Amino acid sequence: MGVGARGSGRRGFGVARRHSFHEYRVQQAVRAPGTASVRGELFGGLRENDVITLFEELGSENRVELVDELPSNVARRLMQGLSASERDLTAPMLGYAKGSTGRRMSPEYIRVHAATTAHEALEQVRETGSEAESVYLLPITDESRRLIGVVTLADVATADPADRVQDLATAQPVVAADMSAEDAARMCLEYRSPAVVVVDSENRLIGILTIEQAARIIEEAEDEDAARAGGSEPFRRPYLGTPVMSIVRSRIVWLLVLALSAILTVQVLEVFEDALAAVVTLALFIPLLTGTGGNTGAQAATTVTRSLAVGDVRPRDIAAVLFREVRVGATMGGMLGLLGFTIAGLVYDWDLGFVIGSTLFVICTLAATVGGAMPLLAKKIGVDPAVFSTPFVSTFCDSTGLVIYFLIAMSVLGV
Repeated sequence: MGVGARGSGRRGFGVARRHSFHEYRVQQAVRAPGTASVRGELFGGLRENDVITLFEELGSENRVELVDELPSNVARRLMQGLSASERDLTAPMLGYAKGSTGRRMSPEYIRVHAATTAHEALEQVRETGSEAESVYLLPITDESRRLIGVVTLADVATADPADRVQDLATAQPVVAADMSAEDAARMCLEYRSPAVVVVDSENRLIGILTIEQAARIIEEAEDEDAARAGGSEPFRRPYLGTPVMSIVRSRIVWLLVLALSAILTVQVLEVFEDALAAVVTLALFIPLLTGTGGNTGAQAATTVTRSLAVGDVRPRDIAAVLFREVRVGATMGGMLGLLGFTIAGLVYDWDLGFVIGSTLFVICTLAATVGGAMPLLAKKIGVDPAVFSTPFVSTFCDSTGLVIYFLIAMSVLGV
């Protein structure tokens, strides 16, 4: 009734065999978050026997993560070198899609049968607990390994020894193996559960996702979102250890995309060239208006992207989000517009002040609305919402803001 092999949290340092300092550093690198892309290089520097030994001693989830970073022929050779028990634990995880919970879970846990008593469950934990990823949550299954419920170690330890674990089951989150690992991790952290149980499409128990694993997944996701919001791709390795060309490649694509998008702004200026020539003062306010629009849109996009990530909103809530962002944008636009109208009117003339104030109001309203909607639309079509946060929203707001500005100026000033 217990599921075996050693948990990754106990591997390497708890075994009898002593490793060299070099192997110790490799194990540290394998476990460290954010260094996945260096693992293949580190393993490549060891002798084959050392590699096979270390690969055997890794936890199944770490092993799967490493396989993704290695050439296919090397990964295949390492998998063939595993013991039968370790291969049986690892191979099923490789069948799930990258980014799914099945790819990041641990198949090393303790399960108990429904008819097991509290006393028997405690004995089982004592006998096999050192081999499990976590002992704080015990899944309860029937003879076919279908999940019946979950019991905590605390409830088992404080119950009457004769009580059946099925009668002690409590409500705990359960996730499907094909569910996004990030969504499962957020669920684990939201419920503050030591682990969430992972099941397949037939409700058969196949693994657990611990709170430590969940925290690491969320950290990786937030690093990725932060990088993409800034217009680059995450390194997935230490900054000072990243080759210069790798940094260039992570940034250049986005810069090219943004540069092409910025051509729209140039085209807008060209279309309204006559208006600029007639009233040169209009050019002085372009940085203010484009900057305000871009910042407003970025603020809204970042807020909604964050709310999406933590589950506060869903794509189906787009109407409510739009209604809220319209009001937020209009309020901020009204305040900034009044300030712009007053300053521009006093320094230049009141007609120009009206143009600046009106434009700020419209731009803020539009930018907040678009910034709030784009992450939801991105999520709906299966695109990373972070990609649509700052770079694209800012570029969109620049172009549309200038169009609005010149149309209002032409209408009010007659140019």
